[in-house]
Amino acid sequence: MTSMKERMLAGEPYLAEDPEIAADLSRAAELTERFNASPSADPEARLAALRDLLGEVGEGSWVRPPFHCDYGWQIRLGPRSFVNFNAVFLDVATITIGADVQIGPNAQLLTPTHPVEAGPRRDKWEAAAPITIGDNVWLGGGAIVLAGVTIGENTVVGAGAVVTKDLPANVVAVGNPARVVRRLD
Repeated sequence: MTSMKERMLAGEPYLAEDPEIAADLSRAAELTERFNASPSADPEARLAALRDLLGEVGEGSWVRPPFHCDYGWQIRLGPRSFVNFNAVFLDVATITIGADVQIGPNAQLLTPTHPVEAGPRRDKWEAAAPITIGDNVWLGGGAIVLAGVTIGENTVVGAGAVVTKDLPANVVAVGNPARVVRRLD
């Protein structure tokens, strides 16, 4: 029989109240608190806290606190990428962020999904799908990227956009839901 954590990692429905999953949430909450409380005057301590929290932190990358996530170890931040204030990364599934990505303040990357049917939702079942952000992407402030989305390299997502479907490389997308309004050379 598979555990709830194995179901979660496979993208299958699972119950987040499972003790193993709850322990991972607790670990991430403590590490997130440590990162968010780290003094700006000690960038090495802040970076160490971030490396303890996230699955991977690329060379030259930076996250400005406050930052919030579910587990942390499901997040891969590529080299030279930047995440601004108040980011929320719900990493029930993997979140992969490429190199040279810029993420504006109040951005949200949300991998969890919930049943549409009332019964399973009331019973606390959920699932997730990964998010992939390509190299050199810029997510404007307040952008929201939903579960299962891939954004191609060099794409710009406008402030406040809600990305519900994959976006190709080399485009500008805006709105809710996000739609391509321009191709980039």
